[in-house]
Amino acid sequence: MNLHLLKAMYKTNGKIIGGIAVTSFLYLWLIIWLYPTIADSQAMDELLKSMPPEMMSAFGLSQGFGSIEAFIAGEYYGLLYIIICLVYVVLVSTALVARLNDHGSMAYLLATGVTRSQVIITQMVVLVSGLFLIALLTYLSGISGTRFIIEDVSINSSHFLKLNVVGFLLFFAVSSYSFLITCIVSDEKKALGISAGITLLFFIFNLVGKMSEDIDWLRNLSIFSLFEPQEIATGNQEILGISLMLFLIGAIFYSFSIIIFRNRDLPL
Repeated sequence: MNLHLLKAMYKTNGKIIGGIAVTSFLYLWLIIWLYPTIADSQAMDELLKSMPPEMMSAFGLSQGFGSIEAFIAGEYYGLLYIIICLVYVVLVSTALVARLNDHGSMAYLLATGVTRSQVIITQMVVLVSGLFLIALLTYLSGISGTRFIIEDVSINSSHFLKLNVVGFLLFFAVSSYSFLITCIVSDEKKALGISAGITLLFFIFNLVGKMSEDIDWLRNLSIFSLFEPQEIATGNQEILGISLMLFLIGAIFYSFSIIIFRNRDLPL
């Protein structure tokens, strides 16, 4: 890793990293602020009861809104959190490698004496540390929001921490194959499209697979099947095996990224 390059990359990508992290923080505060109104709404209860079980499962509402943990998991982590992290991972991974290749900046950077290994590991650290910042601020948002925004309601901090750990590891894995793609494909727009397309396809497979037992097998093709926010938030799912699997997926793809970048021909 190269510290000078690390500082330069943080300076270049700091606004998008900070902006997305703050957006996640504020969105979750908004969700928490809405909880008392939704929890006391008879119309919402009737709506949930009228929904088919498959639809409830597909949109992460199988546990209902009986607790603040279930509400946050269903309303935020089931969709908004995924969208926010997806935008971050795809945009920043592409900017860190493919954009530099596409604009010819990578060749100039390597000409300064920084090795390929230092470059790619530094870029990887920027991407993962930004993702960690998003996860950390989101966790702090949930803890602080339930403490200061609403009264007489407390969140299970242990379950909520597990939810954020698995959420981070999910996108650690997603970021790893996005990073690999951007190391292989030099064209910025093409790398962006491939990364976003694959991830959206995974999300659709998981969503559609939940809607019917006949096509439940589609979930086996999606990395998002490993992330069940309401089950984790309510303490109904152990996370050790899932966490290990997601970490290994990320570690393997990041390792391939380093190897490929060190050995490929770069555009001038």
